[in-house]
Amino acid sequence: MTDLRHPRRWLILVVLCLSTAVLVIDNMVLNVAIPPLAEDLGASAQDIQWIMESYMLVFAGLLLTAGGLSDRFGRRRVLIIGLALFGLASLAATFATDPAQLIVARAVMGVGGALIMPSTLSILITVFDEDERRKAMSAWSAVAMTGLIGGPVLGGVLIAWFWWGAVFLINVPIAIGAIIAALVLMPESKGPWSKPDPLGAILSIVGMTALVWTIIELPAHGVFQMSTLITVVALGGFVAWELRTSSPMVPLDLFRNRNFSGASLSLTLVQIGNGGLLLVLTQYLQFVLGYTPTQAGLAYLPMAIASLACNALGAALGPKVGNRALASGGLVVVAGAFGLLATVSAGDGFLVTGAALFLLGAGGGLAMPAAITALMGAVPAEQAGVGSALNDTIQQLGAALGVAILGSIVAGGFTGAMPASAPEQARRSLPDALGVAAGSGDTGLAQTARDAFTSAMSAGFLISAAGVLAAAVLAFVVMRRRTDSAVPAEEPVLVSTGH
Repeated sequence: MTDLRHPRRWLILVVLCLSTAVLVIDNMVLNVAIPPLAEDLGASAQDIQWIMESYMLVFAGLLLTAGGLSDRFGRRRVLIIGLALFGLASLAATFATDPAQLIVARAVMGVGGALIMPSTLSILITVFDEDERRKAMSAWSAVAMTGLIGGPVLGGVLIAWFWWGAVFLINVPIAIGAIIAALVLMPESKGPWSKPDPLGAILSIVGMTALVWTIIELPAHGVFQMSTLITVVALGGFVAWELRTSSPMVPLDLFRNRNFSGASLSLTLVQIGNGGLLLVLTQYLQFVLGYTPTQAGLAYLPMAIASLACNALGAALGPKVGNRALASGGLVVVAGAFGLLATVSAGDGFLVTGAALFLLGAGGGLAMPAAITALMGAVPAEQAGVGSALNDTIQQLGAALGVAILGSIVAGGFTGAMPASAPEQARRSLPDALGVAAGSGDTGLAQTARDAFTSAMSAGFLISAAGVLAAAVLAFVVMRRRTDSAVPAEEPVLVSTGH
Protein backbone atom coordinates (compact mmCIF):
# COMPACT_ATOMS: atom_id res chain seq x y z
CA MET A 1 0.00 0.00 0.00
CA THR A 2 1.18 3.51 -0.86
CA ASP A 3 1.05 4.86 2.70
CA LEU A 4 3.44 2.11 3.86
CA ARG A 5 6.16 2.99 1.36
CA HIS A 6 9.44 4.01 2.91
CA PRO A 7 9.92 7.77 2.33
CA ARG A 8 13.64 7.39 1.55
CA ARG A 9 13.31 4.29 -0.62
CA TRP A 10 14.87 5.82 -3.73
CA LEU A 11 17.89 7.04 -1.76
CA ILE A 12 18.13 3.55 -0.27
CA LEU A 13 18.14 2.17 -3.83
CA VAL A 14 21.16 4.36 -4.62
CA VAL A 15 23.02 2.79 -1.69
CA LEU A 16 22.03 -0.72 -2.79
CA CYS A 17 23.18 0.00 -6.34
CA LEU A 18 26.46 1.41 -5.05
CA SER A 19 27.02 -1.71 -2.92
CA THR A 20 26.35 -3.97 -5.91
CA ALA A 21 28.48 -1.89 -8.28
CA VAL A 22 31.56 -2.12 -6.05
CA LEU A 23 31.45 -5.93 -6.27
CA VAL A 24 30.90 -6.06 -10.03
CA ILE A 25 33.48 -3.41 -10.86
CA ASP A 26 36.10 -4.99 -8.59
CA ASN A 27 35.90 -8.35 -10.36
CA MET A 28 36.12 -6.75 -13.80
CA VAL A 29 38.99 -4.33 -13.11
CA LEU A 30 41.07 -7.20 -11.71
CA ASN A 31 41.20 -8.80 -15.16
CA VAL A 32 42.92 -5.69 -16.49
CA ALA A 33 45.25 -5.45 -13.47
CA ILE A 34 46.59 -9.01 -13.64
CA PRO A 35 49.57 -8.39 -16.04
CA PRO A 36 51.18 -5.48 -14.08
CA LEU A 37 50.22 -7.06 -10.76
CA ALA A 38 51.87 -10.39 -11.68
CA GLU A 39 55.03 -8.64 -12.83
CA ASP A 40 55.31 -6.47 -9.71
CA LEU A 41 54.64 -9.27 -7.19
CA GLY A 42 56.50 -11.96 -9.12
CA ALA A 43 53.35 -14.08 -9.28
CA SER A 44 53.46 -17.44 -11.02
CA ALA A 45 50.66 -18.79 -13.21
CA GLN A 46 49.41 -20.79 -10.21
CA ASP A 47 49.50 -17.68 -8.02
CA ILE A 48 47.42 -15.78 -10.58
CA GLN A 49 44.89 -18.61 -10.66
CA TRP A 50 44.51 -18.46 -6.87
CA ILE A 51 44.30 -14.65 -6.88
CA MET A 52 41.36 -14.94 -9.28
CA GLU A 53 39.70 -18.01 -7.78
CA SER A 54 40.11 -17.51 -4.02
CA TYR A 55 37.44 -14.81 -4.16
CA MET A 56 35.04 -16.91 -6.25
CA LEU A 57 35.40 -20.01 -4.08
CA VAL A 58 34.69 -18.18 -0.82
CA PHE A 59 31.97 -15.99 -2.33
CA ALA A 60 30.01 -18.87 -3.88
CA GLY A 61 30.53 -21.12 -0.87
CA LEU A 62 29.10 -18.61 1.62
CA LEU A 63 26.23 -17.11 -0.40
CA LEU A 64 23.41 -19.33 0.85
CA THR A 65 24.60 -19.14 4.45
CA ALA A 66 24.96 -15.35 4.19
CA GLY A 67 21.39 -15.07 2.89
CA GLY A 68 20.10 -17.07 5.84
CA LEU A 69 22.11 -14.92 8.26
CA SER A 70 20.65 -11.72 6.82
CA ASP A 71 17.09 -13.00 7.31
CA ARG A 72 17.88 -14.06 10.86
CA PHE A 73 20.06 -11.24 12.20
CA GLY A 74 19.05 -8.28 10.01
CA ARG A 75 19.70 -7.44 6.38
CA ARG A 76 21.09 -3.97 7.02
CA ARG A 77 23.40 -5.29 9.74
CA VAL A 78 24.77 -8.03 7.49
CA LEU A 79 25.18 -5.57 4.59
CA ILE A 80 27.20 -3.17 6.76
CA ILE A 81 29.42 -5.98 8.09
CA GLY A 82 29.99 -7.17 4.51
CA LEU A 83 30.89 -3.67 3.30
CA ALA A 84 33.32 -3.22 6.21
CA LEU A 85 35.03 -6.54 5.51
CA PHE A 86 35.18 -5.81 1.78
CA GLY A 87 36.64 -2.34 2.34
CA LEU A 88 39.27 -3.51 4.86
CA ALA A 89 40.30 -6.46 2.67
CA SER A 90 40.54 -4.13 -0.36
CA LEU A 91 42.88 -1.87 1.64
CA ALA A 92 45.02 -4.89 2.52
CA ALA A 93 45.07 -5.99 -1.15
CA THR A 94 46.19 -2.50 -2.20
CA PHE A 95 49.42 -2.77 -0.27
CA ALA A 96 50.10 -6.51 -0.69
CA THR A 97 53.79 -7.22 -1.19
CA ASP A 98 53.61 -10.85 -2.27
CA PRO A 99 51.06 -13.18 -3.93
CA ALA A 100 50.15 -14.93 -0.66
CA GLN A 101 49.03 -11.68 0.99
CA LEU A 102 46.92 -10.81 -2.04
CA ILE A 103 45.32 -14.28 -2.12
CA VAL A 104 44.33 -13.98 1.56
CA ALA A 105 42.97 -10.46 1.00
CA ARG A 106 40.93 -11.66 -1.97
CA ALA A 107 39.49 -14.52 0.12
CA VAL A 108 38.37 -12.05 2.81
CA MET A 109 36.88 -9.87 0.07
CA GLY A 110 34.92 -12.97 -0.94
CA VAL A 111 33.48 -13.20 2.59
CA GLY A 112 32.47 -9.53 2.42
CA GLY A 113 30.99 -9.95 -1.05
CA ALA A 114 28.93 -12.95 0.05
CA LEU A 115 27.43 -10.88 2.88
CA ILE A 116 26.76 -7.87 0.63
CA MET A 117 25.15 -9.43 -2.42
CA PRO A 118 22.08 -11.21 -0.94
CA SER A 119 21.43 -8.29 1.40
CA THR A 120 21.15 -5.75 -1.45
CA LEU A 121 18.39 -7.56 -3.33
CA SER A 122 16.55 -8.64 -0.17
CA ILE A 123 16.49 -5.05 1.16
CA LEU A 124 15.26 -3.89 -2.24
CA ILE A 125 12.23 -6.19 -2.26
CA THR A 126 11.32 -5.33 1.33
CA VAL A 127 11.64 -1.54 0.87
CA PHE A 128 9.75 -1.38 -2.46
CA ASP A 129 6.19 -2.58 -2.84
CA GLU A 130 4.81 -4.55 -5.77
CA ASP A 131 3.95 -1.43 -7.82
CA GLU A 132 7.48 0.02 -7.75
CA ARG A 133 9.58 -3.13 -7.38
CA ARG A 134 9.99 -3.66 -11.13
CA LYS A 135 11.39 -0.14 -11.66
CA ALA A 136 13.78 -0.56 -8.72
CA MET A 137 14.88 -3.97 -9.98
CA SER A 138 15.54 -2.57 -13.45
CA ALA A 139 17.67 0.24 -12.02
CA TRP A 140 19.59 -2.26 -9.87
CA SER A 141 20.20 -4.52 -12.90
CA ALA A 142 21.25 -1.55 -15.05
CA VAL A 143 23.87 -0.48 -12.52
CA ALA A 144 25.22 -4.03 -12.34
CA MET A 145 25.48 -4.14 -16.15
CA THR A 146 27.16 -0.73 -16.25
CA GLY A 147 29.70 -1.92 -13.69
CA LEU A 148 30.31 -5.06 -15.72
CA ILE A 149 31.06 -3.05 -18.85
CA GLY A 150 32.71 -0.05 -17.20
CA GLY A 151 35.02 -2.11 -15.00
CA PRO A 152 37.68 -2.83 -17.64
CA VAL A 153 37.63 0.80 -18.80
CA LEU A 154 38.03 2.07 -15.25
CA GLY A 155 40.76 -0.48 -14.61
CA GLY A 156 42.68 0.61 -17.68
CA VAL A 157 42.49 4.27 -16.64
CA LEU A 158 43.53 3.58 -13.04
CA ILE A 159 46.52 1.50 -14.10
CA ALA A 160 47.55 4.03 -16.74
CA TRP A 161 47.46 6.92 -14.26
CA PHE A 162 48.45 5.22 -11.00
CA TRP A 163 49.43 1.59 -10.31
CA TRP A 164 47.72 -1.79 -10.02
CA GLY A 165 46.88 -1.24 -6.33
CA ALA A 166 44.49 1.56 -7.31
CA VAL A 167 41.97 -1.02 -8.59
CA PHE A 168 41.56 -2.18 -4.99
CA LEU A 169 42.01 1.18 -3.28
CA ILE A 170 39.01 2.64 -5.12
CA ASN A 171 36.76 0.19 -3.23
CA VAL A 172 37.58 1.76 0.14
CA PRO A 173 35.86 5.17 -0.18
CA ILE A 174 32.88 3.54 -1.92
CA ALA A 175 32.49 1.06 0.94
CA ILE A 176 32.81 3.81 3.57
CA GLY A 177 30.20 5.95 1.79
CA ALA A 178 27.81 3.02 1.48
CA ILE A 179 28.19 2.15 5.19
CA ILE A 180 27.43 5.73 6.28
CA ALA A 181 24.43 5.94 3.93
CA ALA A 182 23.12 2.58 5.16
CA LEU A 183 23.32 3.71 8.79
CA VAL A 184 21.54 6.98 8.03
CA LEU A 185 18.95 5.94 5.47
CA MET A 186 18.05 2.26 5.76
CA PRO A 187 15.54 0.62 8.07
CA GLU A 188 16.52 -2.71 9.56
CA SER A 189 14.51 -5.70 8.34
CA LYS A 190 14.59 -9.36 9.23
CA GLY A 191 12.41 -12.44 9.09
CA PRO A 192 10.70 -14.01 12.11
CA TRP A 193 13.12 -15.74 14.46
CA SER A 194 13.61 -19.40 13.61
CA LYS A 195 15.71 -22.24 14.93
CA PRO A 196 19.34 -22.14 13.63
CA ASP A 197 20.39 -24.70 11.01
CA PRO A 198 24.15 -25.19 11.56
CA LEU A 199 24.29 -28.55 9.76
CA GLY A 200 22.59 -27.04 6.71
CA ALA A 201 25.08 -24.16 6.74
CA ILE A 202 28.10 -26.49 6.94
CA LEU A 203 26.84 -28.79 4.18
CA SER A 204 26.02 -25.76 2.01
CA ILE A 205 29.47 -24.20 2.43
CA VAL A 206 31.33 -27.46 1.77
CA GLY A 207 29.11 -28.47 -1.14
CA MET A 208 29.06 -25.11 -2.92
CA THR A 209 32.81 -24.60 -2.51
CA ALA A 210 33.51 -28.08 -3.86
CA LEU A 211 31.11 -27.52 -6.76
CA VAL A 212 32.77 -24.27 -7.83
CA TRP A 213 36.20 -25.90 -7.51
CA THR A 214 35.02 -28.81 -9.68
CA ILE A 215 33.78 -26.38 -12.33
CA ILE A 216 37.05 -24.41 -12.26
CA GLU A 217 39.13 -27.58 -12.64
CA LEU A 218 36.79 -29.10 -15.24
CA PRO A 219 38.89 -28.16 -18.29
CA ALA A 220 42.08 -29.64 -16.79
CA HIS A 221 40.83 -32.67 -14.84
CA GLY A 222 37.35 -33.47 -16.15
CA VAL A 223 34.40 -34.55 -14.04
CA PHE A 224 36.07 -37.47 -12.28
CA GLN A 225 37.96 -35.81 -9.44
CA MET A 226 37.78 -35.89 -5.64
CA SER A 227 35.95 -32.56 -5.49
CA THR A 228 33.13 -34.08 -7.56
CA LEU A 229 32.59 -36.75 -4.93
CA ILE A 230 32.64 -34.15 -2.15
CA THR A 231 30.12 -32.05 -4.12
CA VAL A 232 27.71 -34.94 -4.59
CA VAL A 233 27.92 -36.09 -0.95
CA ALA A 234 27.71 -32.59 0.59
CA LEU A 235 24.98 -31.16 -1.65
CA GLY A 236 23.03 -34.43 -1.62
CA GLY A 237 23.20 -34.39 2.17
CA PHE A 238 22.20 -30.72 2.19
CA VAL A 239 19.07 -31.32 0.09
CA ALA A 240 18.08 -34.36 2.17
CA TRP A 241 18.57 -32.46 5.44
CA GLU A 242 16.75 -29.30 4.27
CA LEU A 243 13.75 -31.40 3.23
CA ARG A 244 13.73 -33.19 6.59
CA THR A 245 14.46 -30.49 9.16
CA SER A 246 11.64 -28.44 10.66
CA SER A 247 13.64 -25.19 10.33
CA PRO A 248 15.52 -25.30 6.99
CA MET A 249 18.06 -22.64 6.13
CA VAL A 250 16.94 -22.76 2.47
CA PRO A 251 13.24 -23.36 1.72
CA LEU A 252 13.57 -25.83 -1.16
CA ASP A 253 9.80 -25.88 -1.60
CA LEU A 254 10.26 -22.56 -3.43
CA PHE A 255 11.13 -24.65 -6.49
CA ARG A 256 7.53 -25.90 -6.56
CA ASN A 257 6.54 -22.40 -7.64
CA ARG A 258 6.56 -22.27 -11.45
CA ASN A 259 7.79 -18.68 -11.65
CA PHE A 260 10.65 -19.40 -9.26
CA SER A 261 11.74 -22.66 -10.89
CA GLY A 262 11.25 -21.38 -14.46
CA ALA A 263 13.13 -18.16 -13.81
CA SER A 264 15.94 -19.84 -11.89
CA LEU A 265 16.54 -22.54 -14.53
CA SER A 266 16.40 -19.94 -17.31
CA LEU A 267 18.92 -17.75 -15.47
CA THR A 268 21.22 -20.73 -15.08
CA LEU A 269 21.15 -21.50 -18.80
CA VAL A 270 21.58 -17.90 -19.89
CA GLN A 271 24.50 -17.40 -17.50
CA ILE A 272 26.15 -20.51 -18.90
CA GLY A 273 25.85 -18.84 -22.30
CA ASN A 274 27.00 -15.44 -21.03
CA GLY A 275 29.66 -16.76 -18.64
CA GLY A 276 32.57 -16.97 -21.02
CA LEU A 277 31.53 -14.05 -23.22
CA LEU A 278 33.80 -11.39 -21.73
CA LEU A 279 36.70 -13.82 -21.34
CA VAL A 280 36.62 -14.95 -25.00
CA LEU A 281 35.51 -11.73 -26.68
CA THR A 282 38.07 -9.61 -24.82
CA GLN A 283 40.82 -11.89 -26.18
CA TYR A 284 39.36 -11.47 -29.68
CA LEU A 285 39.31 -7.69 -29.34
CA GLN A 286 42.87 -7.46 -27.99
CA PHE A 287 44.73 -10.27 -29.75
CA VAL A 288 42.86 -10.44 -33.06
CA LEU A 289 41.69 -6.85 -33.62
CA GLY A 290 44.69 -5.38 -31.77
CA TYR A 291 42.80 -3.25 -29.24
CA THR A 292 44.42 -1.96 -26.06
CA PRO A 293 42.78 -3.01 -22.74
CA THR A 294 41.06 0.38 -22.49
CA GLN A 295 39.84 0.20 -26.10
CA ALA A 296 38.57 -3.32 -25.47
CA GLY A 297 36.61 -2.04 -22.48
CA LEU A 298 35.15 0.84 -24.51
CA ALA A 299 34.09 -1.65 -27.19
CA TYR A 300 31.40 -2.89 -24.81
CA LEU A 301 29.70 0.53 -24.73
CA PRO A 302 27.01 -0.51 -27.28
CA MET A 303 26.07 -3.33 -24.92
CA ALA A 304 25.89 -1.00 -21.92
CA ILE A 305 23.84 1.65 -23.75
CA ALA A 306 21.35 -0.92 -25.07
CA SER A 307 21.08 -2.56 -21.65
CA LEU A 308 20.32 0.74 -19.91
CA ALA A 309 17.71 1.71 -22.50
CA CYS A 310 16.01 -1.69 -22.48
CA ASN A 311 16.04 -1.91 -18.69
CA ALA A 312 13.92 1.25 -18.70
CA LEU A 313 11.76 -0.09 -21.53
CA GLY A 314 11.24 -3.37 -19.68
CA ALA A 315 10.20 -1.54 -16.52
CA ALA A 316 7.52 0.32 -18.52
CA LEU A 317 6.32 -2.71 -20.50
CA GLY A 318 6.44 -5.22 -17.64
CA PRO A 319 3.03 -4.52 -16.11
CA LYS A 320 1.41 -4.76 -19.56
CA VAL A 321 3.10 -7.79 -21.17
CA GLY A 322 4.28 -9.74 -18.13
CA ASN A 323 7.53 -11.31 -16.94
CA ARG A 324 7.16 -14.43 -19.07
CA ALA A 325 6.91 -12.54 -22.36
CA LEU A 326 9.74 -10.15 -21.48
CA ALA A 327 12.06 -12.89 -20.24
CA SER A 328 11.51 -15.29 -23.14
CA GLY A 329 11.48 -12.52 -25.78
CA GLY A 330 14.64 -10.93 -24.43
CA LEU A 331 16.40 -14.28 -24.36
CA VAL A 332 15.53 -14.89 -28.02
CA VAL A 333 17.25 -11.57 -28.84
CA VAL A 334 20.30 -12.65 -26.79
CA ALA A 335 20.42 -15.97 -28.65
CA GLY A 336 20.32 -14.07 -31.95
CA ALA A 337 23.22 -11.91 -30.78
CA PHE A 338 25.33 -14.99 -30.02
CA GLY A 339 24.42 -16.36 -33.45
CA LEU A 340 25.63 -13.10 -35.01
CA LEU A 341 28.90 -13.29 -33.05
CA ALA A 342 29.41 -16.79 -34.43
CA THR A 343 29.69 -15.29 -37.95
CA VAL A 344 32.62 -13.02 -37.08
CA SER A 345 35.92 -13.71 -38.87
CA ALA A 346 39.48 -12.62 -38.13
CA GLY A 347 39.46 -10.09 -40.97
CA ASP A 348 36.26 -8.34 -39.89
CA GLY A 349 36.23 -4.94 -38.30
CA PHE A 350 34.12 -3.99 -35.30
CA LEU A 351 30.79 -3.45 -37.11
CA VAL A 352 29.35 -6.97 -36.72
CA THR A 353 30.74 -7.37 -33.21
CA GLY A 354 29.34 -3.99 -32.17
CA ALA A 355 25.89 -4.86 -33.56
CA ALA A 356 25.94 -8.19 -31.73
CA LEU A 357 26.95 -6.50 -28.47
CA PHE A 358 24.10 -4.01 -28.88
CA LEU A 359 21.65 -6.91 -29.29
CA LEU A 360 23.16 -8.66 -26.26
CA GLY A 361 22.59 -5.57 -24.14
CA ALA A 362 19.06 -5.08 -25.45
CA GLY A 363 18.01 -8.68 -24.92
CA GLY A 364 19.63 -8.88 -21.50
CA GLY A 365 18.09 -5.56 -20.47
CA LEU A 366 14.63 -6.94 -21.22
CA ALA A 367 15.11 -10.50 -19.97
CA MET A 368 17.22 -10.42 -16.82
CA PRO A 369 15.20 -7.96 -14.68
CA ALA A 370 11.98 -9.73 -15.70
CA ALA A 371 13.35 -13.14 -14.73
CA ILE A 372 14.73 -11.86 -11.41
CA THR A 373 11.48 -10.02 -10.67
CA ALA A 374 9.51 -13.23 -11.28
CA LEU A 375 11.94 -15.24 -9.14
CA MET A 376 11.96 -12.82 -6.22
CA GLY A 377 8.21 -12.22 -6.48
CA ALA A 378 7.73 -15.88 -5.54
CA VAL A 379 9.82 -15.53 -2.37
CA PRO A 380 8.01 -14.76 0.92
CA ALA A 381 9.25 -11.48 2.41
CA GLU A 382 10.49 -13.19 5.60
CA GLN A 383 12.85 -15.28 3.43
CA ALA A 384 14.01 -12.45 1.17
CA GLY A 385 17.66 -12.86 2.15
CA VAL A 386 17.96 -16.55 1.38
CA GLY A 387 15.78 -16.10 -1.74
CA SER A 388 18.17 -13.42 -2.97
CA ALA A 389 21.09 -15.72 -2.15
CA LEU A 390 19.53 -18.49 -4.22
CA ASN A 391 19.26 -16.09 -7.16
CA ASP A 392 22.89 -15.00 -6.74
CA THR A 393 24.09 -18.60 -6.37
CA ILE A 394 22.25 -19.74 -9.49
CA GLN A 395 23.80 -16.95 -11.54
CA GLN A 396 27.30 -17.43 -10.09
CA LEU A 397 27.28 -21.16 -10.78
CA GLY A 398 25.92 -20.63 -14.30
CA ALA A 399 28.61 -18.04 -15.04
CA ALA A 400 31.39 -20.25 -13.63
CA LEU A 401 30.13 -23.22 -15.64
CA GLY A 402 29.93 -21.02 -18.73
CA VAL A 403 33.56 -19.94 -18.31
CA ALA A 404 34.65 -23.57 -17.92
CA ILE A 405 32.60 -24.86 -20.85
CA LEU A 406 33.25 -22.03 -23.32
CA GLY A 407 36.88 -21.83 -22.24
CA SER A 408 37.33 -25.56 -22.89
CA ILE A 409 35.53 -25.39 -26.26
CA VAL A 410 37.61 -22.44 -27.45
CA ALA A 411 40.89 -23.89 -26.13
CA GLY A 412 40.22 -27.28 -27.70
CA GLY A 413 38.98 -25.75 -30.94
CA PHE A 414 42.04 -23.50 -31.16
CA THR A 415 44.46 -26.39 -30.71
CA GLY A 416 42.54 -28.50 -33.24
CA ALA A 417 42.48 -25.68 -35.82
CA MET A 418 46.21 -24.98 -35.58
CA PRO A 419 48.37 -26.89 -38.10
CA ALA A 420 50.26 -29.90 -36.74
CA SER A 421 53.47 -28.33 -38.04
CA ALA A 422 53.14 -25.36 -35.67
CA PRO A 423 55.40 -25.32 -32.57
CA GLU A 424 53.83 -27.13 -29.60
CA GLN A 425 53.76 -24.01 -27.44
CA ALA A 426 51.99 -22.07 -30.21
CA ARG A 427 49.19 -24.64 -30.25
CA ARG A 428 48.31 -24.10 -26.56
CA SER A 429 46.64 -20.68 -26.71
CA LEU A 430 46.42 -17.54 -28.82
CA PRO A 431 48.69 -15.44 -26.51
CA ASP A 432 51.31 -18.24 -26.58
CA ALA A 433 51.10 -18.44 -30.37
CA LEU A 434 51.49 -14.69 -30.78
CA GLY A 435 54.45 -14.76 -28.39
CA VAL A 436 56.17 -17.49 -30.42
CA ALA A 437 55.40 -15.63 -33.65
CA ALA A 438 56.80 -12.37 -32.27
CA GLY A 439 59.97 -14.12 -31.12
CA SER A 440 60.58 -15.78 -34.48
CA GLY A 441 59.22 -12.99 -36.68
CA ASP A 442 56.77 -15.44 -38.27
CA THR A 443 53.84 -13.24 -39.32
CA GLY A 444 52.18 -16.18 -41.05
CA LEU A 445 52.00 -18.10 -37.76
CA ALA A 446 50.42 -15.07 -36.06
CA GLN A 447 47.69 -14.81 -38.72
CA THR A 448 47.06 -18.56 -38.62
CA ALA A 449 46.65 -18.37 -34.84
CA ARG A 450 44.18 -15.47 -35.13
CA ASP A 451 42.14 -17.40 -37.70
CA ALA A 452 42.19 -20.53 -35.51
CA PHE A 453 41.03 -18.62 -32.44
CA THR A 454 38.22 -16.89 -34.32
CA SER A 455 37.02 -20.22 -35.71
CA ALA A 456 37.03 -21.77 -32.23
CA MET A 457 35.27 -18.71 -30.81
CA SER A 458 32.52 -19.02 -33.43
CA ALA A 459 31.88 -22.65 -32.45
CA GLY A 460 31.67 -21.63 -28.79
CA PHE A 461 29.20 -18.84 -29.49
CA LEU A 462 26.98 -21.17 -31.51
CA ILE A 463 26.72 -23.41 -28.45
CA SER A 464 25.99 -20.34 -26.31
CA ALA A 465 23.21 -19.38 -28.72
CA ALA A 466 21.68 -22.85 -28.38
CA GLY A 467 21.85 -22.66 -24.57
CA VAL A 468 20.19 -19.23 -24.40
CA LEU A 469 17.50 -20.32 -26.88
CA ALA A 470 16.77 -23.29 -24.61
CA ALA A 471 16.47 -20.82 -21.71
CA ALA A 472 13.93 -18.79 -23.72
CA VAL A 473 11.81 -21.88 -24.42
CA LEU A 474 12.02 -22.93 -20.77
CA ALA A 475 10.95 -19.48 -19.56
CA PHE A 476 7.99 -19.43 -21.93
CA VAL A 477 6.82 -22.96 -21.07
CA VAL A 478 7.34 -23.00 -17.30
CA MET A 479 6.71 -19.45 -16.09
CA ARG A 480 3.15 -18.32 -15.50
CA ARG A 481 1.53 -15.83 -17.84
CA ARG A 482 0.61 -13.22 -15.25
CA THR A 483 3.20 -10.51 -14.54
CA ASP A 484 3.30 -10.67 -10.78
CA SER A 485 1.87 -13.98 -9.72
CA ALA A 486 1.85 -13.34 -6.05
CA VAL A 487 2.78 -10.76 -3.51
CA PRO A 488 5.12 -12.17 -0.86
CA ALA A 489 3.05 -13.90 1.75
CA GLU A 490 4.05 -11.81 4.74
CA GLU A 491 5.29 -8.31 5.28
CA PRO A 492 8.92 -8.06 6.43
CA VAL A 493 9.62 -7.36 10.06
CA LEU A 494 10.95 -3.80 10.17
CA VAL A 495 13.05 -2.69 13.12
CA SER A 496 13.22 1.03 13.80
CA THR A 497 16.62 2.65 13.38
CA GLY A 498 15.71 5.88 15.11
CA HIS A 499 16.04 7.92 11.88
